[in-house]
Amino acid sequence: MTIIVTGGAGFIGSNFIFHMLKVHPGWRIVCLDKLTYAGNISTLAPVMDKPNFRFVRADICDRAAVDSLFAEEKPDIVVNFAAESHVDRSIEDPGIFLQTNILGTQVLMDACRKYGVKRFHQVSTDEVYGDLPLDRPDLLFTEETPIHTSSPYSASKASADLLVMAYHRTYGLPVTVSRCSNNYGPYQFPEKLIPLMIANALNDKPLPVYGEGLNVRDWLYVEDHCRAIDLILRSGKTGEIYNIGGHNEMRNIDIVRLICRELGKSESLITHVTDRKGHDMRYAIDPTKIHTELGWLPETKFADGIVKTIRWYLDNRPWWEEIVSGEYQNYYRKMYGDR
Repeated sequence: MTIIVTGGAGFIGSNFIFHMLKVHPGWRIVCLDKLTYAGNISTLAPVMDKPNFRFVRADICDRAAVDSLFAEEKPDIVVNFAAESHVDRSIEDPGIFLQTNILGTQVLMDACRKYGVKRFHQVSTDEVYGDLPLDRPDLLFTEETPIHTSSPYSASKASADLLVMAYHRTYGLPVTVSRCSNNYGPYQFPEKLIPLMIANALNDKPLPVYGEGLNVRDWLYVEDHCRAIDLILRSGKTGEIYNIGGHNEMRNIDIVRLICRELGKSESLITHVTDRKGHDMRYAIDPTKIHTELGWLPETKFADGIVKTIRWYLDNRPWWEEIVSGEYQNYYRKMYGDR
């Protein structure tokens, strides 16, 4: 079995590659990644020398490069993690999100059709559903929840989902889609909430929290997410969408306070900044379908996962210190410096 994993040098993609090489040692994994700011080739260092792993640097929007790789590898499965994914960046520059997340997905599916790929899996997000009110904890996102996007990022991912399902109906392309809640864990780029707060707290820098920090997210440990996708690839029905959630709803401010406690840092580091435009209030996924049909449940409680995550960032400081000392600092100042 040969799998092409796009965006495999990023956070979730790299964790998925580690999972697949461990669980399916006889499978061949090919990572296709453009290595944008969020793609870190050093993350893949532990597997670069494995005989059943290959890394290829290319853009999923580059039709010639994608076609050449598919012709050479003749993949059985393609898993598309490649995406521009940070909401703040999409507000600053929507164009690149539309290019990568929509047109890049089209290029991949055209190659899948041409070379007879047996499964194309689109990794999506719960953000395509919009948000939920804070005063209705009974409401959850299901696969039947209408799409109602709030940002250029979520709109681009929703557009890609619709295109994927259209390719299934029009061309018979064997596809599946998964929509996950907020991931956390090792190797997450330090622009996202949890690694940003850990890195800043360790350096005694301000901890920027949007508004009052009351926004609620459903947190999913990345290893649980990887298990779910693996299961969908092997047992999921083509043409189906599966929601993947962690049953771990937390307010942003409570997560930041928890990180402060774990690291022995004062909450005086917390700095409230101007809220994000169109900031969604609450995400919460109902994963009943994937549990009922495929038997998946999240295994990692947030209380355990956050401790493991903090420990990983403590034990792997060179990995993230190299990142925050580079291009990201310019972006960080632009996003938070004047707020």
